[in-house]
Parts: sequence; structure tokens; C-alpha cells
Amino acid sequence: MSKLAKEPKPDWIRIKLTTGDNYQEIKEMMRSKTLHTVCEEARCPNIYECWANRTATFMILGDICTRACRFCAVNTGMPTELDLQEPERVAEAAEKMGLRHCVVTSVARDDLKDGGATIFAETVRAIRARMPLCSVEVLIPDFLGNEESLRIVMDAKPDILNHNIETVERLSDRVRAKAKYRRSLELLQRAKRMQPDIPTKSSIMLGVGEEWAEILQAMDDLRAVDCDILTIGQYLQPSPQHLTVEKYYRPEQFAELKEEGMKRGFSHVESGPLVRSSYHAHEQVKSAKSHQAAVPAEI
Repeated sequence: MSKLAKEPKPDWIRIKLTTGDNYQEIKEMMRSKTLHTVCEEARCPNIYECWANRTATFMILGDICTRACRFCAVNTGMPTELDLQEPERVAEAAEKMGLRHCVVTSVARDDLKDGGATIFAETVRAIRARMPLCSVEVLIPDFLGNEESLRIVMDAKPDILNHNIETVERLSDRVRAKAKYRRSLELLQRAKRMQPDIPTKSSIMLGVGEEWAEILQAMDDLRAVDCDILTIGQYLQPSPQHLTVEKYYRPEQFAELKEEGMKRGFSHVESGPLVRSSYHAHEQVKSAKSHQAAVPAEI
């Protein structure tokens, strides 16, 4: 039986509605090129702000996910779409938008042998071919732990490799479908071993029943695999059929968690009620690169 949040949504959870020319132009462009965005499919609260600022997160490999995570609004089922021309259409759209930082994510495609890794890599290369100065961030699924799939993506040399642990270890099996907490950490660790110079990134959502000490432990776990960037946001229940919001964190608590993250050595921590994995992503890549440049090389 579905349930609603245990407490009313606080007044600091406010979505900025901006539907001007930029918003409409991006929406029409996505439809004309038959592209999907996680902004729409996951009902991101920042879609109006980001699209008004001409930033968007492309969602490749269709809009049907083979998993059914209990926090996510993306459609689930058995995908039928595999469009080999999609990388070029994403690159065309990114060029038309004049992006300086492009984020590419996907649904989970456990039906594909490589989990969609080849399309990810081709999308990175297509964007680079059209826009050499545009940085590219990929937000990937865990590929069911397939190391070769990860290598295909890393060989394309994205500017940031993003994979979300989503929640604390105790709640991972309840919140996520098929994904495993330790497997996600292993993916981030492998990515660093394959390409030490590429910053890694992950995200935690709050409000699904975690304890404060568990949040700090998740930070420590991420730093133990040399994760560079962390984003922390409030979970918002997309429908009554999804996980119930157990708690709304106050802005000052998010500020405190940012301090905790920075103390632990993350190069950048984005923490706030409406923060999502791709929020202000263009600023995060700058922080990560600056941090790497400032750290002396080991002898």
C-alpha cells in the first residue's frame, strides 16, 4: 500500500518556475530530435531553472529502464529501443544549445551485453568531435559490475565519471533495484585505477530513513575509493507508489553536511534540499580540475 510523507513539505522546498524562451526552445529541440532528458523523465525539481539557463542532462538508450528503483520516476519495463544514431543527435543538440559542459546519463539497460557502454562512449566522442572545448560528464549505471563495460566508457575519457550510491549502505537494497552499495564503490574505485586523472563523482539523497552517522560513513566510504565530488539532496516522493519521505532536512543541516564533506577531502560538495546529481555540474568540473592541479604528485 502506498503512503505519503510522514510530515508536510516544508516551505524551503520551493521550485523556481521559469518557462521563458530558453525553456521552450530546449523543450522543442529535444522533441524534434527525439531525445530524452532525465530532467523530464525523473521529474527533476530544477528543470525550470536549468533549462532557462540552457543546461540539460541528456538521457540516452531510451526512456524505459530495466530496473524499478523505489525512489525513481523513470518508466520501467523491457526496452525495445537501441538507436545507433543517438550519439550524433545528442551532439547536434549540445552544439545547438552552445553548451560548455554536457551531462549524459541513461536508463539501466541490463538487457544489453555491455549495458549500453558503447553508446555512452560514442556519445562522448561525438560531442567532442563537434565541440572540442565542451567538457563531458557521464552518469552511468553499474553495468552489473562488468569491468569491461566500465573500461569502454573510461577509454572515451569523459571529463567526469559519475555513479551514484544514492543512499547509505543499510538502506541500499530497499531503495535500489539490483544495484549493490559495495559494487557501486568498487565501480568508482576501478574508474580511478583505469584513469587516475578523471575526477569521479557520486550522490546521496536524504530522507529515506538514514541516520546522521550513516551519512558520514557513506562519505568516508566514498573518500576511501578516492571519489572527488559529492552531491547531497533531499528525496522527494514522485508518486504515492514510491518510497515515503521519512524526514525533510533543514537547509542548515545540508550546510553542515557540506562542511563535513569538505573536511573529508572532497574537491567539491554540492549540498541542499533541491540539489540533484547534475545540479551546477559545470561548476563541479572546475573545482575538481583545480583541486587536482593543487595536489602535489606522489613521488
